[in-house]
Amino acid sequence: MKRFLTIFAMLAVLGLGMNLMAQQTPSTQSPSSQDPMPQAQADAPNGQQSARSFEGRIAKSGDKLVLRESSTKASYQLDDQSKAKQFQGKDVMVTATLDSSTNTLHVVDISAMDTK
Repeated sequence: MKRFLTIFAMLAVLGLGMNLMAQQTPSTQSPSSQDPMPQAQADAPNGQQSARSFEGRIAKSGDKLVLRESSTKASYQLDDQSKAKQFQGKDVMVTATLDSSTNTLHVVDISAMDTK
């Protein structure tokens, strides 16, 4: 009986360990199309992200200018208020890196969108 309980306990611990290992294994699935930032950009070397494009309108939110993205309806803080000021109320393309912890775009460039 003691042998049976010992074997059962060992198998339970082994099963738990394998379950924990499986949860820590990185996923090999490709990022979904709903993902706001592709995985390749999030895992760039040295912890730095690649800049990407965001399309939307520069708008006032309180005393700050934000980008209201067209496709997702998300709003992002802009770290370069002086660059954004000249585009207030206009549709723009912002090239920036996203700090997802603060929802802030670190602006590289802002350009007006062609409106036809």
